[in-house]
Amino acid sequence: MIARYTRAEMGRIWKDKNKFDIWLEIEILACEGLARAGLIPRGAGARIRKKAGYDMARVNAREQVTRHDVAAFVDVVGERIGPLARYLHLGMTSSDVLDTCLAVQMVQASDIIIADISQMLKVLKARARRYKKTVMIGRSHGVHAEPITFGLVMALWYDEMRRNLERMHLAREIVRVGKVSGAVGTYAHLDPRVEAHVMKKLGLRSPNITTQIIQRDRHAEYLSTLAVIGASLEKFALQVRHWQRTEIKEAEEFFRKGQKGSSAMPHKRNPVGSENISGLARLLRANALTALENVALWHERDISHSSVERVIIPDSTIVLDYILHRFTDLVENLLVYPENMRSNLEMTRGLIFSEGVMLALMQKGLRRDQAYTLVQRNAMKVFEQGDMDFKSMLLEDPEIQKHLSMKEIEECFDLKRSLRHVDMIFQRVFSTDRP
Repeated sequence: MIARYTRAEMGRIWKDKNKFDIWLEIEILACEGLARAGLIPRGAGARIRKKAGYDMARVNAREQVTRHDVAAFVDVVGERIGPLARYLHLGMTSSDVLDTCLAVQMVQASDIIIADISQMLKVLKARARRYKKTVMIGRSHGVHAEPITFGLVMALWYDEMRRNLERMHLAREIVRVGKVSGAVGTYAHLDPRVEAHVMKKLGLRSPNITTQIIQRDRHAEYLSTLAVIGASLEKFALQVRHWQRTEIKEAEEFFRKGQKGSSAMPHKRNPVGSENISGLARLLRANALTALENVALWHERDISHSSVERVIIPDSTIVLDYILHRFTDLVENLLVYPENMRSNLEMTRGLIFSEGVMLALMQKGLRRDQAYTLVQRNAMKVFEQGDMDFKSMLLEDPEIQKHLSMKEIEECFDLKRSLRHVDMIFQRVFSTDRP
């Protein structure tokens, strides 16, 4: 039987043991399918299953002679089953085994990644709810813009990772396809019923049409999906790196007892986890580009894609599994500093409420350009004069007072008013949860 893997077991999927186990199951299932189709003696499939096996060292030694991995494997299994070996690999080509095995491995890897994302979603949801009302400054171009909450940031990440979960389910389905259709995909020496039997037992689908191989647009889409997920994680990690900057210090990675941030500077607490994630996301994007290069092959097949897939597919799934674990732990243990968020929010002395003032003036009948000019004039004075806050500046401006009362100006600086739709946004994000 083919093994099922759980979280933290991604590497085992790509070990030779798992690969050879899958190869063996494909060969046995093909024999059973041949027997069911009446193409070999009826009992041959059952007898082959009972006797079939392999010795890994023997396979590797045989490959040194054949210089062909599947041929070596078939020879070694054939030694175990004796005369029944004449039915082994009957009408099949190596890619029937290789591509079908790869599909099984990619599905196994997908299941782990899906579990990883599902766990991350739980953590993000908990953090979003905890910090739903924790006010902080929203930034555009890195510059203070208008108030948001830390919970909204977590909700945004949650919503994006839920899309990534959907993408991963779709990618799993795209590669959940194998083949047992022979040298150019025409079933010239096979019966399509054999393929149908093998795929059903492996939990895969039969393709509508193939050449000698499963077409590589599927693998390119799969690796592109991994790269998109990696890009999301890099985006989140970059935000953590910004929050941890000394002059901002709104949140930071958990710093464990005994941990050292620098060999030279004992005071350093660096966002190394986030930086690791940012770097590894680049690898996922590079591998996705390579997968796109693999789509174009000569005629019904060449093997220019084969060698690179042995690197990029295991590497990408292992890397994504790792950074999903890493970032989930990072978010769960993230140190959050609401008092620093509040202090940063107040740093510009009320300038973050400028749009509300402008809109209030427009409601009094001023054109946008007139209102903008009045508000900007006062805002620039706040930048230039370090001893005045924006509200006081507005209250002393006679042109502003012509249009807005003190109460109306005060209302423009109401944080609750700025954040009055947070509950609605949370409702939209979390009411659409799907299993």
